[in-house]
Amino acid sequence: MEGTSQAPISSSKYFHPYFTPAEVESLSAKQRGKLSVSQEERIRQTACSFLETLGSRIGFPRRTIVTAQVLYHRFHLFFPRKDFNYVDVALAALYVSTKMNDTLKKPRELLALSYALRYPDLVAKSKNPAGEVDLDTMDPQARFIAVETDRQRLLGIERLIMETICFNFTSKVPFPYVIKLGKALRAPKILTKSAWRISIDVYRTLLPIQYPPHTIALGSIFVAALLATFEKPPAPESSDAEGYQVRNSHEIVAQLKDRGSWEEQFHAQVEDLEVIAHTVLDLLIHVAQSPQTNTSPRTPRTPSSPSTYPSPRDRQQLINPNTPLPYHADYLLRLKIALREHEHPQRPRQPLGTSDPSALYSGDDATMLGRSEGTIRFLFGPPGTLDS
Repeated sequence: MEGTSQAPISSSKYFHPYFTPAEVESLSAKQRGKLSVSQEERIRQTACSFLETLGSRIGFPRRTIVTAQVLYHRFHLFFPRKDFNYVDVALAALYVSTKMNDTLKKPRELLALSYALRYPDLVAKSKNPAGEVDLDTMDPQARFIAVETDRQRLLGIERLIMETICFNFTSKVPFPYVIKLGKALRAPKILTKSAWRISIDVYRTLLPIQYPPHTIALGSIFVAALLATFEKPPAPESSDAEGYQVRNSHEIVAQLKDRGSWEEQFHAQVEDLEVIAHTVLDLLIHVAQSPQTNTSPRTPRTPSSPSTYPSPRDRQQLINPNTPLPYHADYLLRLKIALREHEHPQRPRQPLGTSDPSALYSGDDATMLGRSEGTIRFLFGPPGTLDS
């Protein structure tokens, strides 16, 4: 009788720090399921707002919050949205981010603070002066069922997130580059501050998994300069408090909107800055056209777990009600149209290791993520970039 035993399945998974737009679209469409693109975007914005609010309330540095947002975006390139609650994925992403940025919090602490956002009536019952849910005052049986179940779910998704990054805990952000590039361009301080805020908003989009931090930083400066100059007269050159001669925003736009030596100097290309500009403008238009993003938070009637697809009431509760809207949607649309009239053709970007956008993430090896069968080698770089 011939043996029926089979050799254990073995495969390798490569960490890809960045994806091409074609890869992102291919992978997103696969995990989107029956959701429309607008529904997917609403869920993404709600999850990012949840992370923003929770991270700010805990006191995490900006680096921890934006890393969690990137991990959330990356997770749903590999796992369907219909199978996971956005709150569970966001909490697990924040937990992994705390490990990556040395701002560690225990899962129980994250859950307790998230309950204060999700279930305000529990805050009233706990009577905690800090506005937090005191888990020790909950009914022991209810606490075990609710908290322990949520904790186990968080830890399960944590494993999946770490597999999607191939256990590569390297994290880079664009914020230092905004300061350095602003000085190199002799940008006014007010423009650099605006670019800093825009670089934070970029993490609500999929741009950070498509471009490196220095390109995101330069794109943020470009967008800030566009917003400061469009349909506005040029401002005269001035000096800062230290007597350093600064350029006006019109000069910076004129430099970055066309090809030049700056591309080699800053290791970026004008086509990429235009893609970043359009994506950020789309985000700002979405915010300007969504009245619910500026309404006051509401209290849910019952402490039931939020659904996978958030209702308008859930979205209103998680969005910061004090978010300013300095630009009108019509103004932003006119800027997009003007930008389209003079933009360059998008440059071709080849995926690392293959010409097929989804070839690296299809087949039997892709389905092994999150499973204990066989052996998986997690490598810290794309194919062809690592020594064998």
